[in-house]
Amino acid sequence: MKLFKLWLPAAVWAGLIFYFSSIPDLKSGLEYDFIFRKLAHVLEYFVLTFLLWRAFKGTFSMGPVRRLVYPATAALVYAVLDEIHQYFVPGRSGNFNDCLIDALGIFGFLVLIKLMPRAANRLPGRV
Repeated sequence: MKLFKLWLPAAVWAGLIFYFSSIPDLKSGLEYDFIFRKLAHVLEYFVLTFLLWRAFKGTFSMGPVRRLVYPATAALVYAVLDEIHQYFVPGRSGNFNDCLIDALGIFGFLVLIKLMPRAANRLPGRV
């Protein structure tokens, strides 16, 4: 049950990313659509990295470096796979630059967690 509570949020979030990546010609309809979509990339992968960090932290006993590297690597691999997936979706294209933008969200989470170590210890990890 503990594993379910730890990993289900990350899996659901990854599924939502996949779902939105499957929508052909996805646009927000807003005036600043391009900027909005790029900020969405950053936020999506910030949240995914947090959820993966929480799952790894609560599941495995590991040092602080691995506790950051594993979720960041998993999120980055997912970003690359998502761009490959988009290559095959009509009206979408796999774009390496989007992987770099996703990496900003991943890196942003890592910076935040390092800048706020006491807050990180209070974040839920063990369920």
